[in-house]
Amino acid sequence: MNTPFSLEICCDSIDSAVAADRGGAQRIELCSSLLEGGLTSSAGLIRTVRVNVSIALFVMIRPRGGDFCYSDSEFAAMKEDISIAKSSGADGVVLGLLNIDGNVDVARTVALVELAAPLPVTFHRAFDLAADFDRALEDVVKTGAQRILTSGGMPVAPQGVKQIRKLVEAAGGRIKIMAGSGIHSKNAAEVIAQTGVHEIHASAKARVASPIRFQRNVSMGSTANDEYTRLVANEEEVRALAGVLRDLEGAAH
Repeated sequence: MNTPFSLEICCDSIDSAVAADRGGAQRIELCSSLLEGGLTSSAGLIRTVRVNVSIALFVMIRPRGGDFCYSDSEFAAMKEDISIAKSSGADGVVLGLLNIDGNVDVARTVALVELAAPLPVTFHRAFDLAADFDRALEDVVKTGAQRILTSGGMPVAPQGVKQIRKLVEAAGGRIKIMAGSGIHSKNAAEVIAQTGVHEIHASAKARVASPIRFQRNVSMGSTANDEYTRLVANEEEVRALAGVLRDLEGAAH
């Protein structure tokens, strides 16, 4: 029996989530602040997206930017956010924890996986910062997480295809390996061919200008002059990515 292909789109807005749904994605990874790699969304955003999309909704559990070694209070916040995500209609959660040595924090991850149950858990690209990928794979398997999102330890997945393939082979079906970062409709088929993954993660983003006519040159954050544009998932790019996966699935039958 052939394993179906699936497309996950990371979204940090209602507009992006709706575009992912309409474009034919199978799953949304919902977060805030994609410029920081994704943080936990507000309960309001989670609930509003849940009302507006029909596909699977996985919620990022990450209390801050920076590394993935968390204090006791940050870990407590992650537990609270999992409870909020569950009560807000999430179909799964996305998280990743490392210890000071750069290894997977197995005990804390197990605790969060158990708290999230029966919802499935994706271990996110904290994996790509692990000290030893072979050990990290086995550690994540131990936690009971359902999948690993990885770029193969490289800035983008197309650069990490050899390592991703090694992970797919080593996983041996015990856990799903999802390739993500730098994947788009023009390279998705090649990444899949080189890695053997059946799940891909993409943002499909395009820059959208603000409709505000009056604009002042004042920045609210660290990115100068960027208050009047934002990145939003592009429905046509999502549709193109979904089409690539449909074609590959059709060719496999």
